[in-house]
Amino acid sequence: MFSDLISLVTQTEGLVILFASLAAFATAYTIVSPYLETDKLGARVKIVSSERDRLRAAQKATLELSTTRLREKKNVGIYAQLVAKLNLRKAFEAEGTMDMLKSAGLRRERHLTMFLALRAIVPIVGAIGVLVYTSSVTGSTMTLSMRLLCVMGAIIFGSYIPGIVVRNISSKRAKSIKKGWSDALDLMLICIESGMALEPAMQRVAKEIGTQSIPLAEEMQLTVAELAYLPDRRKALENLAKRTNLETVKSVVTALIQSERYGTPLGSALRVLAEENRKERMAEAERKAAALSPKLTVPMILFFLPVIFIVILGPSVIMVMAIKH
Repeated sequence: MFSDLISLVTQTEGLVILFASLAAFATAYTIVSPYLETDKLGARVKIVSSERDRLRAAQKATLELSTTRLREKKNVGIYAQLVAKLNLRKAFEAEGTMDMLKSAGLRRERHLTMFLALRAIVPIVGAIGVLVYTSSVTGSTMTLSMRLLCVMGAIIFGSYIPGIVVRNISSKRAKSIKKGWSDALDLMLICIESGMALEPAMQRVAKEIGTQSIPLAEEMQLTVAELAYLPDRRKALENLAKRTNLETVKSVVTALIQSERYGTPLGSALRVLAEENRKERMAEAERKAAALSPKLTVPMILFFLPVIFIVILGPSVIMVMAIKH
């Protein structure tokens, strides 16, 4: 069977059939793939709409009663039961846990419950897996103290895995927001100078910037919802800076808060910030271009120079070897 396959591949007719099949598959995939893509922006907008409804409901009751009701409604399922029985909220829920989840776009109550449960489940599963592996595969070569040491390492490392995953998601989300923030700031400046208020301007910019950065569109939609329903507008703007945790966003938020407080022209402040942001992007591009030469040194030494030496010296070596023989 393998000999027939090898002979088919080595023949010209077999290669033609193989490449034709690959071309047909690539063509079919190119045609079908756009219809298989999901509407990520629509899903994010639905999440923001549910968050707006939650803010509206929170304004109808006091903070303590609303928090209690939400937790009573959400505390169903295996993860919630585990968190409730082991009292993981008191053990793991630090002050920055919810902020870290919000920066990763995980702002619902079930996300917090799942994160707290995984912080208890992953170390136990990792310890059991390491114990089984060390007992079955390397049982004769490892002593009991080494096994216990590996199990303790698995427990410690497993307790950090959920946080590492959430921080990785938050980092990717921050990169996407930073990539689209400059264009969003320019669009916001155009909307403000055309006479639009802050909320309609952010709503319009969120719709336009969604094709470039879905997380940024989601954050701006959520800020518009908070500006509409929170009693303190400054708190809504501060929440935007807190969730994104980017210096460029914080500077714009500071300008917006000062404009709200002192009545200063918002367009002039945004124009200055937009210009500074463009200069910062240009400086960052120049820094990356300047760092490109040192980064290419090692790949050139390892990959390019040996090939050049082979091409230059190869014929001479072949001729010398032919003369000797």
